[in-house]
Amino acid sequence: MTVLDRLDATIRLNDDEKMLLDSVRRIGREVLMPNAARYDEKAEFPWDNLKAINELGMNAMFIPEEYGGAPVSFTAYLACNRELTKACAATGIIWSTIFHATSPLVDFASHEQKQRWLPGLAAGGLAALALTEPSGGSDATAMKTRFVPDGDDIIINGSKIFITNGDVCDVILVFGKWAPLGDGKEAISLVVVEKGTPGFEVLRLENKMGMRASSTAAISFDNCRVPRANLIHEPGDGLRLLFGFLGKSRPSVACHALGIARAAFEDAVAYVNERQQFKQRVIDFQGIQFMLADLATDLAMCESWMWQLARRVEDGEEGMNLEASMLKLRASDLAMRISTQAVQLHGGYGYMKDLRVERLMRDAKLTQIWEGANELQRQLIGRDYMARRRA
Repeated sequence: MTVLDRLDATIRLNDDEKMLLDSVRRIGREVLMPNAARYDEKAEFPWDNLKAINELGMNAMFIPEEYGGAPVSFTAYLACNRELTKACAATGIIWSTIFHATSPLVDFASHEQKQRWLPGLAAGGLAALALTEPSGGSDATAMKTRFVPDGDDIIINGSKIFITNGDVCDVILVFGKWAPLGDGKEAISLVVVEKGTPGFEVLRLENKMGMRASSTAAISFDNCRVPRANLIHEPGDGLRLLFGFLGKSRPSVACHALGIARAAFEDAVAYVNERQQFKQRVIDFQGIQFMLADLATDLAMCESWMWQLARRVEDGEEGMNLEASMLKLRASDLAMRISTQAVQLHGGYGYMKDLRVERLMRDAKLTQIWEGANELQRQLIGRDYMARRRA
């Protein structure tokens, strides 16, 4: 048993969660992995993978029993996310995005709103979160989408880009600015738009470097009218709600990155144990051993931090956004480093699409960008220490 195996054995799960995780690993091996290369090559949405996920009732783990769910711990969610991502990173990002969009509804929506949307999501519905706009990436406060109240309705105008699940979602949570409150960050609000609402249009699907089986859409809202009852909390609460769930969404992104990292590391270790050069195994070279030692050490430490952070979230500890930023930053940089080294260790074979390390390297890059680029994470973390020094 390796250090990483022993670390996995310490993950805090109850018996039902362990059985669920075993089932996720099984569908990863039997359904997701065999189809991952084909879906990637064709940039085809993996509906069969989502069907397998829904047969396990995996969406229900996000949602309280009162609304048709079967909730599990945050640790169990992360463990399942990592296993899905190891098998097919595109499927992992689709499923984790459903969690990211469902989480604000669970945490902040009213009882009536939860009754409207959560049962459908628990049964396998797809959800999306629309934050990024053409004029601003990580600077979410620069958004230009406008919400104009009109009696019992809200009229939405604006556009969003890079929206995972944007073309296939049943509900989409849209951030914009409440027009009567002006154009500052205090006007940011959150509204739910349902599939088929007039004025909501998918403009295009992006042709991407990686995560090609996951659909990423540019969308627009042209006088899109929704009921005032679709507003989550009060006008101007959007930024507070956004900060309220970053402590869970960024660890989710980190977990996604670590799924890629673990897959690339395992492939690299298996290959260098078998491949021979100069009449000895590649792993017999001391330089290769040193490289693997560094990667394994960093991976073990990063995963340990993730499981610790998960327990703190479960214990109700608040103010975890900086810790979540640290985890997202380190995990995504590590995913890129390990996947790049895995390609290098495979030599010319690693550059070919016949082996999945080529795909893992392309998939890993996104983890450094989405949910706040790593440059932003470093700025947030650094600013925290500047403030403490002034204090």
